[in-house]
Amino acid sequence: MDEKQTSSSPESRLPAFTTKNSVALIVLLWLLLYVPGLWSPPLLDDADSVHAEAAREMMLRHDWSTLYVNGLRYLEKAPLLYWSMAASYEVFGTTDWAARVPLAVGVLALLLSTFFIGRNHFSTAAGYYAALVLGLSFGPYIYTRILIPDILVALWLVLGLHCFLMAVDQPYPSLTACWGMAATAALGVLTKGLIGLVFPSAAVLIFLVLTRNLRLLLRMRLVSSLAVFLAIAAPWHIVAGLRNPAAGQARGFFWFYFVNEHFLRYINQRFPRDYDTVPLLLFWTLALLFLLPWSAFAFKAVAAVPRSWRSWGTLSRSGRALLLCAITIVVVLGFFSFSSRQEYYVIPALPALALLLGNWLAEEQRSPADSPIRIAGKRIALVTLLVAVPVAAAVLGMLWLSQSVPPQSELSDLLTRNPSEYALSFGHIFDLTPRAMGMFRPELLLLGMTLAGGALMNWILRRWNRARGANAALALMMLVSLQCVHSALVTFAPILSSRTLSDSVAAMYRADDVIVINGAYEDASTLNFYGHLALHVLNSRENGNLYFGSLFPDAPAVFEDDISFSRLWLGRGRVFVFTTQGEIPALLVRTGYRTIARSGGKLILANHL
Repeated sequence: MDEKQTSSSPESRLPAFTTKNSVALIVLLWLLLYVPGLWSPPLLDDADSVHAEAAREMMLRHDWSTLYVNGLRYLEKAPLLYWSMAASYEVFGTTDWAARVPLAVGVLALLLSTFFIGRNHFSTAAGYYAALVLGLSFGPYIYTRILIPDILVALWLVLGLHCFLMAVDQPYPSLTACWGMAATAALGVLTKGLIGLVFPSAAVLIFLVLTRNLRLLLRMRLVSSLAVFLAIAAPWHIVAGLRNPAAGQARGFFWFYFVNEHFLRYINQRFPRDYDTVPLLLFWTLALLFLLPWSAFAFKAVAAVPRSWRSWGTLSRSGRALLLCAITIVVVLGFFSFSSRQEYYVIPALPALALLLGNWLAEEQRSPADSPIRIAGKRIALVTLLVAVPVAAAVLGMLWLSQSVPPQSELSDLLTRNPSEYALSFGHIFDLTPRAMGMFRPELLLLGMTLAGGALMNWILRRWNRARGANAALALMMLVSLQCVHSALVTFAPILSSRTLSDSVAAMYRADDVIVINGAYEDASTLNFYGHLALHVLNSRENGNLYFGSLFPDAPAVFEDDISFSRLWLGRGRVFVFTTQGEIPALLVRTGYRTIARSGGKLILANHL
């Protein structure tokens, strides 16, 4: 379907959006923004390298049913992301960029799926703008810099809802539509557990109730669809349960995976508790913040959703899609409103919001110059400019206040530490100080100028009734801004990653050496992935995600207490200790140590060379 513009549209003389050109631009955007991030920065400590290591050990063990990390069972995660990373290792080798390939491909699949869904239910321009919104926003970008599966959850959810809309359009739902819903729900379950089933099921059920069409369920081939769902989702769960039964102190896979990781996590009683909960108001606000600047149009976009309940039973094709998108957003955000929440839990709701935004932006573009939607676009552009200018001024103000940093300075020496914030993803951002800003001067300059320039051009072009050009200005602004974000992440990498320390230890490591982490395993997990080095952990058995794996009788003895660590340190064997500055164990201070490497406020110490 190609975009049709009315003759009264100010941009009717511009070339119409076509599927071919839209797909080419979406792929180009992905190539420019997401592909360079495959190689830098290095994997981060905690979830990023932990998940990469789980996939590496899966490949080495040829065990596709049970995840292992540092030789210990890691039973808390669904397997699909790890299967894809392990397969990528088989093809490209065990590298950090190979670990990132499946997620990058998943982003491209999500962008193209969003485009085709928007095209099929609204217009080609709407699909293009929906993909543009999703691909050029902070939230989807930043949470694909870490190896977490939430963007894949968004992919399966939006594909499943598309299959449902296909079923609604058909007098008798086809096998493709019904089995497609079942398959995508099953893939969602294999990606991140039961929410893969809960989200689409809740959205579909609420939609059918509101449109007074519950009888459609009787025509949706429930028996065969259930068989498809179980055929995809059940085998791994059954095999994982059989291979990881309760043993010794361990309760087994089914209790840990379903009770601890699903229900207890939902009510904020999961053990170990290694995360904070985002305040409820902030959580809902993040849906808008993550899609800035496009979410400036969100209230108008949501207002386009049919609001009269009397009309919901006779909606047009596009009206049904708009209503389902709105329901999906409420389902995702509402579900987590009653549970523990992380910032990235918002991600599955973003494609639905992007589709609403894409539809509104396309409607604005093809409307007459004096239409209410054009006037609204101009007002929103002005408000965006009034917000962007002080934000840009603040960014440039940080540049002005920043201090010159001597060559070879360590960023860690310029930061403050706020450990209470580290349970939040990217909690280290609270460590930044005016002195540290000196390390980010190029990014601050470019970001400040880009935000001001992009918002200004958006306002000017919308005043001239050139909405298409205004959207292009916003897209260019975000493309440059996200490149600044990537550059800043590379600069910040020594704080968040121990790659440099891993390389230093790996060059000296001998088979009988022992590496001990003064803290949780996740604090130095990059040593495990990059150096392929087994790690011991000091006094942190219950503070990380390897605790339950350590309860199995065959678990390797990698957890040390003060007594066992003292024997190691004072023995004849060589012991390396990973620690942070200011937290050197008292035994080392008392007996002496040698500093092997230092990076990002972290140290590698040894008892002897």
